[in-house]
Amino acid sequence: MVALIAACVCSSLIVSLTATAAMRRLAPRWGFVDRPSARKIHVAPIALGGGVGIWLGIVLPISCAQIGAAVLQRLPETPAWFPGDLARHLAGMNARAGQVWLILAAATVISALGLLDDLQNLGWRPKLLVQFALASGLVMGGIRATVFVAAPWVGGALTVLWIVVLTNAFNFLDNMDGLSAGMGLIAAVLFAMIMLTGTSEPRWFVASFLLILAGSLAGFLVHNWPPARIFMGDTGSCLIGLLLACLTVTGTFYDYEQSNRYVMLAPGCVLAVPLYDFCSVVMIRLAQGRSPFHADKWHFSHRLVTLGLSRRYAVLTIYLITLTTGLGGLLLYQVRGWFGAGLVVAFVLALLLVVAILEAAGYRREAGKDPELS
Repeated sequence: MVALIAACVCSSLIVSLTATAAMRRLAPRWGFVDRPSARKIHVAPIALGGGVGIWLGIVLPISCAQIGAAVLQRLPETPAWFPGDLARHLAGMNARAGQVWLILAAATVISALGLLDDLQNLGWRPKLLVQFALASGLVMGGIRATVFVAAPWVGGALTVLWIVVLTNAFNFLDNMDGLSAGMGLIAAVLFAMIMLTGTSEPRWFVASFLLILAGSLAGFLVHNWPPARIFMGDTGSCLIGLLLACLTVTGTFYDYEQSNRYVMLAPGCVLAVPLYDFCSVVMIRLAQGRSPFHADKWHFSHRLVTLGLSRRYAVLTIYLITLTTGLGGLLLYQVRGWFGAGLVVAFVLALLLVVAILEAAGYRREAGKDPELS
């Protein structure tokens, strides 16, 4: 187990680290930079293209692993040097190869769309249309949740919505150095832990994918940690959201042998902060009569800065809140009965309420409505 985890994380980390370093040098030469503006917090042009490094850190290791698995299975017998623990998973890897290539294809399309948006600033309508089409294609390809409902269309519709919302949630989170990548890293590690320890048998297919995603994000964060030397852009942020959405649907959180249905709440706990930030920002913008996709500084991270935190500490605070809600998701596998699950959900909701109070306090301070905060 340790060897496989190390192989997944290290391979993707090295590719992402190297590719992102290359993009740091090449992007300014190509004029591919993010320039300061009224809605942005950086004051100097920063290289774009970090999302390309993240994409390569995911696609290259997984493609090599899938091709290698296909070749090994065609051999008369497994080579002696190949670990026995992994040999018994070769058949399963090849059986799900179709899902792997489908997810990688979707990841490539969403990254290409993000790259085009980074270059030409596309409108939100065509982007949303492509996202819905892509999510629908994934559902028709078998990436769907059942949610314990007999009617298949219900699970399909909810899966499409889940993919589109998470894709945009992580795009929204890309508003401070290290924020979206760090949140994706935390979520990927927590979900991998659930896949490996939360069920009666380790779910290596999804866990390996998640660990590769985590390694790629870690490699990118070396360059993006405040103060950032490169940004991921929509190329990377939409990719993170789409992959986490697909993998949480593909991963089986419910275990018929030892789990109750309430463990299906685990993804919501792990991703509570990104979902809260997305929903609250959309509601604020609609209440102000603006497009829900009009970029501004109304995110939770901005509210923390308004309260006096530095940008780095604002990001670290959000990391810790995400880790706390995510640990609540892990705790669901330890409680017994809906009462215990209800306590975990109540804990997560109470924490989000604290977030809402902080956001409201930041708004009042900025607007000068609360003299005690001025």
